[in-house]
Amino acid sequence: MPGTIKKLAVLTSGGDSPGMNAAIRSVVRSCAYHGVECFGVYRGYEGLIEGDFERLDARSVKGIINKGGTMLKSARSQGFRTKEGRQQAYQNLLDAKIDGLVVIGGDGSFTGALIFNQEFGFPVMGIPGTIDNDIFGTTHTLGFDTALNTVVDAIDKIRDTASSHNRLFFVEVMGRDVGHIALNAGIAGGAEEILIPEEDLGLDRLVESLNKSRKSGKSSSIVIVAEGDKIGKNIFQLKDYVDENMEGYDVRVSVLGHMQRGGSPSCFDRVLASRMGVKAVESLLNGETNYMVGLLNSKMELTPLEQAIKGKTKINLELLRVSDIMST
Repeated sequence: MPGTIKKLAVLTSGGDSPGMNAAIRSVVRSCAYHGVECFGVYRGYEGLIEGDFERLDARSVKGIINKGGTMLKSARSQGFRTKEGRQQAYQNLLDAKIDGLVVIGGDGSFTGALIFNQEFGFPVMGIPGTIDNDIFGTTHTLGFDTALNTVVDAIDKIRDTASSHNRLFFVEVMGRDVGHIALNAGIAGGAEEILIPEEDLGLDRLVESLNKSRKSGKSSSIVIVAEGDKIGKNIFQLKDYVDENMEGYDVRVSVLGHMQRGGSPSCFDRVLASRMGVKAVESLLNGETNYMVGLLNSKMELTPLEQAIKGKTKINLELLRVSDIMST
């Protein structure tokens, strides 16, 4: 297997995240370094089915390391969910004489890559790109650090108006299934409470906690809510409940939404993307396939795609304790 790969392709799939462009750049330039041709696939798996490929060289990716989003675009592909669609994608890769594929995305993207490999034996390697940091096999996914910085900056600005008007702000951040963004950004932003899917605080206990904070002398409060938190149906129900059960606060809601996905990637994400791209290319060249590149114990390691998809990340219990202490 080693030495048989002459052409590689790279695509981005699923939701975009800061650092994807830096990862594309790393893959392309790693290929150039090792004398391998590299092709960019536009619009993820949909572009794979349509044969929307473009040859990329080291100069093709200049000036993108600092840009958010993905130059290769991203799209959901219903066609790739079918055997016929995957067969067409495979044929297009064969016609282009491409020998391996780097997929930058999340668990849905990796599921597609795993099935594709199982059906056709085509070499694939995954790079985790999602701000939620919910992929098993890496301590950090691409975009997580940048998203945290974006959220903390927003919290700092919201606190200015909260303290000026004695307001209670519920700030919703992304995190449908996990609370990594909420927990980390909440601690960094000095939030009074942090609501995450992994921990059910309960409405009554939330009000009790807020009343305790006010009795301790706090005239304004910030509560960070992960979008997947199970306390209420949504963040606006939380607001209504607090309005009905607490006096003295002007309660407001701020939903940060997709602004968390955008923006120039942080230094950490740029370095991480560069390391992951090199590891992904060199692993394929060494005959490895069906793995995801991840950061574990400060080193680049490989985790089987199936394990990365099925494994569950765990919330940091130390951070939960720190959060409780800091909200005193």
